[in-house]
Amino acid sequence: MAYTPQYGPGTSIVAQNRRNQMNPEYDLQKLRSVTDEDVVLVLGHRAPGAAYPTAHPPLAEQQEPADPMRKLVKPTEGAKAGDRVRYVQFADSMFNAPSQPYQRTYAEMYRFRAIDPGTLSGRQIVECRERDLDQYAKFLIETEMFDPATVGLRGATVHGHSLRLAEDGMMFDALQRCVLGDDGIVKYVKDQVGVPLDRPVEVGKPMDEAWLKEHTTMFHSLVGTGFREDEEYIEYIQRIHTLRTKYGFMPKEE
Repeated sequence: MAYTPQYGPGTSIVAQNRRNQMNPEYDLQKLRSVTDEDVVLVLGHRAPGAAYPTAHPPLAEQQEPADPMRKLVKPTEGAKAGDRVRYVQFADSMFNAPSQPYQRTYAEMYRFRAIDPGTLSGRQIVECRERDLDQYAKFLIETEMFDPATVGLRGATVHGHSLRLAEDGMMFDALQRCVLGDDGIVKYVKDQVGVPLDRPVEVGKPMDEAWLKEHTTMFHSLVGTGFREDEEYIEYIQRIHTLRTKYGFMPKEE
C-alpha cells in the first residue's frame, strides 16, 4: 500500500489551507499575473533583460568525474547554467495573511527544488540559483500564497510590519516599498530592499477580509479562526511538547 503523506494535523480551515500549500499535488489558485520583467524589477538583483551572472561554468563544461548521484539528481536550470545564488524574502502580517514564515518554508521544501530557506519570526527568505528564483518568486506572488496588502516582498527593514494594519488595510512598511493607489491597485515603487524603481510594478488589488479568513494559514482568535477551535491540532501540539519535555527520561508511549 502506497504511503500518503498527511502534511499536517487539524480539522479547521486553517489546517486544511496549510496542507494545501504543502501538497505539491494541489494546484494553488492563480489570482494575478505579474510579468517576468516586473518580477526582476521587484527582486532587484539585476536589470531586466540582462544576462544571468554566473558563479561557475555550465555543468556540461566542467568535465566532472563520473558520479552515480548525477544520474539520480537532475540539476535545475539555474544550476545547469552556473547561475549565482540570490534570494527573495517575504513578510506576512498576523492578520489572516495567506501564509506565514514557517509555513512558507514547509511549502517551498515540498514544491521547489535546490532551495535554501531561512525562517524568522516575522519574515522568510529563500535562496537559490537566480533563474530558478525568478520562477519561484513569480509563483509565490501570483498564487493564493500572496496578498498585496498583508504580504510584502522585503529584503531589509521588516520590523513592525505585523503589529497592526493601516486604515486602508495595508501593512506598515518603514521604507514604503508599495502603495495603495486611488484605483485600488497595490504598486511597488521600490524593490525589495528599498531602492526606488524607474516605474511602478502593479501586483493587483488586496483580497477582502472574507477571502483572507477563508484562505489564511494563521490561527487568530480575534479576526480569524482561533487555535482552540481545532482540538486535533491542540492534541498534536500537546503531544509534541510533552515528548520534548520528557525526552531525557526516554518516554515510552503505549
